[in-house]
Amino acid sequence: MTTAKHWTIDLYIDEHDDSRSTRADARLLTGAGLNLHGSGSARRNPADQDVPDIGDELAVARALFDLAHHLLEAAAADIESATHERAVVHA
Repeated sequence: MTTAKHWTIDLYIDEHDDSRSTRADARLLTGAGLNLHGSGSARRNPADQDVPDIGDELAVARALFDLAHHLLEAAAADIESATHERAVVHA
């Protein structure tokens, strides 16, 4: 029988320094109680055109990449706990 699971990722985006700097936080909540956090940022060159969506996209992508890295580390730790052997997990 197939069991459906629901995990939630909340994304928080903040702009700073007159819209030149964007920071994003990605928070993963699983039904099993695993809570992980990733962060990312983007900074606009003052000479560049002000397009806030680009900063948001870059900061969120970097936050999700950081979150994915932490999730891989958690999986490796769980494998090591179950097998009692060193685990190397590749993306």
